[in-house]
Amino acid sequence: MAVRTWLMILFLVFMMMQKGKGQLFETFYRTSCPKVESIVRKVVTEKINQTFVTIPATLRLFFHDCFVEGCDASVLISSPNGDAEKDAPDNLSLAGDGFDTVIKAKTEVEKSCPRVVSCADILTIATRDVIELAGGPSFKVELGRRDGLISKASRITGNLPDPNFNLTQLNTMFAKNNLTQTDMIALSGAHTVGFSHCSRFANRLYSFSPSSPVDPNLDPTYAQQLMQACPQNVDPRIAINMDPATPQTFDNMYFQNLVAKKGLFTSDEVLFTNKASQATVIDFANNPGDFSGAFVTAIRKLGRVGVKTGNAGQIRVDCTAFNS
Repeated sequence: MAVRTWLMILFLVFMMMQKGKGQLFETFYRTSCPKVESIVRKVVTEKINQTFVTIPATLRLFFHDCFVEGCDASVLISSPNGDAEKDAPDNLSLAGDGFDTVIKAKTEVEKSCPRVVSCADILTIATRDVIELAGGPSFKVELGRRDGLISKASRITGNLPDPNFNLTQLNTMFAKNNLTQTDMIALSGAHTVGFSHCSRFANRLYSFSPSSPVDPNLDPTYAQQLMQACPQNVDPRIAINMDPATPQTFDNMYFQNLVAKKGLFTSDEVLFTNKASQATVIDFANNPGDFSGAFVTAIRKLGRVGVKTGNAGQIRVDCTAFNS
């Protein structure tokens, strides 16, 4: 009996140590808020029915959140001084529908489980949901994050990929977040439901190089279509789909587009033109199951970046403000 007691004590100590290491669990809210995922799913579904932008907006919000300070909902903070994470130039293009989705879901979750579920976890669940509801893979999410206590626009620089990055720059930035080249390529596949403002790729149409104003790695017909949608001096609010074929379906068409020289950003097309990444792009273009499996692996890894657990951070009552 004594041996069994000691084994139980050792097991509990081990579990506590694991929790202290920032462990996340799929069953984290099983007893404290068992309906959290269904509550969030209902809000996300309603929001998508109002506007499709909910899908790319929520996905991009999750990515931008995790790459700066970790997955801790720091990007949701509003500052009266205009100096929070969301106020940084690279984040000004984040669509309001992503923020609105999380805030509405948090409001509903608080009615059932006040001060229990973090905004970071709600954003994580909502991201999984928009992927599934757009036709993407189904997967379970790890939960147990707490909300961060820092949100500064000044900390964005150098932490988010640029649309003109080459493969080495992309790999270096993703490696900082414990993500491999395959993870990076798979996560780039989320551009299949993305959209972009014209200014982010206009250089590929009008000023690529002195000898070639149009990027030679762009399909000529596609380049003409982009010029029609994004003439010079276009309204800066104009945005276009990143996937010209199936823009509202989460599928592997993004990779088929890259093979056809229809990647919108330089950082998209380089995944195909660089021999070091080309084989993965071709595999994902030809085998949707390979892409789906790699994407699930990568986004679950992304969700572990810089998480706060245990006594770190807080459970925000209002996702846009630190608890007073």
